[in-house]
Amino acid sequence: MAEFRFHLPIEVRYGDLDPQWHVNNARYLSFFEQARMAFLVQLGLWDGQDFNRLGLIVADVHIAYLAPMVLFGKYRLDQRVARIGNKSLLFEYQIVDETSGEAMARAETVMVTYDYDRHASIPVPESWRRKIAEFEGLVN
Repeated sequence: MAEFRFHLPIEVRYGDLDPQWHVNNARYLSFFEQARMAFLVQLGLWDGQDFNRLGLIVADVHIAYLAPMVLFGKYRLDQRVARIGNKSLLFEYQIVDETSGEAMARAETVMVTYDYDRHASIPVPESWRRKIAEFEGLVN
């Protein structure tokens, strides 16, 4: 399995918890979304301001919940683009307890490149393909 080159610390907030005092399953999607946004900004693919120029829309999500995340835990989200298709990107994620090294969750999302003005999918821009492949060490 390829290595993760993008990492984001996760701070569990009180509002992330459910009545069982662990992170609610729906919050994981927000963690993955936050990582994607930071990734796009870091690579210069999005300015972080104009959401009509974001260029991605979620097509498919799979999450494996492996262990509960709790308040005040020290967690890190690892993310990578595992595949670049014609009109989509496969993002893979893992959330790790930084104290124990235990994997808390693993997930993947299929993200379609999207033109929000035209409301239509578009081919992955060549500049995106190049920057992501270079960052991830992908062979085209």
